[in-house]
Formats: sequence, C-alpha cells, structure tokens
Amino acid sequence: MPDRKPKPDRLTPRKEKLCKTCGRPFAYRKEWAQDWDIIKFCSEACRNNRTTASPAELEQAILTLLAERGSGKTICPSEAAKLVAGNPRLKSHASRRDWEALMEPARNAARHLAAQHKILITQHNQPVDPLTAKGPVRLRLR
Repeated sequence: MPDRKPKPDRLTPRKEKLCKTCGRPFAYRKEWAQDWDIIKFCSEACRNNRTTASPAELEQAILTLLAERGSGKTICPSEAAKLVAGNPRLKSHASRRDWEALMEPARNAARHLAAQHKILITQHNQPVDPLTAKGPVRLRLR
C-alpha cells in the first residue's frame, strides 16, 4: 500500500458535521486536522457504540414509562434504556450494565419523539433544543 500522500494545498472547509451515531453537530478540532474529511463521529463513545435495541423499542419504552408515571411527571432516558436491556438480576455479572450502551440510542429515540411533538425534553424544568442539549435531560409528555 502506498504511503499516505499529503493533502493538496486547498483547505478543507471546517464547517460543523453531524455525528453518524447520535446525530448531534460537532465542530472541527485541531487534533482532527489530518483526517477531518473522514471523521464521522463526535467522540470515541459514539464510534464504539454498539446498539442492540431498535429505536422503535426504545420509543415504546419511553412512551410506556411516561404513561405509567402520569401527566406532569418526568423520566430519564436511562430508565427506558434499563427497561429495554432487561432485568439485571437475571443476567451474568459481566452483562448487568448493558443498558449503558443504550443511552445514546435512548436519547436519539427521545429526540425523534420530540420532533414528532409527542414528548418534551427538559433540563432544570425548562424546555431545551433536543439537538444541542448536553448533560442530563428529563422527558415528559406534552
């Protein structure tokens, strides 16, 4: 295989890209200067994400949990991930935390439901933009 040839003198546009896993926008970083054209993921966590649940299962879990809680009550996306992952008491010790791999897909399912105006995504009891929200979020029915 030939050695990697230097890029031509043209500059690659450094505009924001959308992560292939989580769908959130991410910006150029100097560490990605050589590979910016081929970067597809915003982080190592997104790059290594292995989803075992379908988005429809996670969406249904979110809606089920919210219906059980009642109006005005909220849930965390992790509760839906835990519901879909199954009961940890019935699993081996090594696979008890399988729900953590479903966190970003659960947040994606919540974003999809928010886009359909079925739920509201909040932080500190204030509605937030689902695409730019970082950190812990809560979900509630509209």
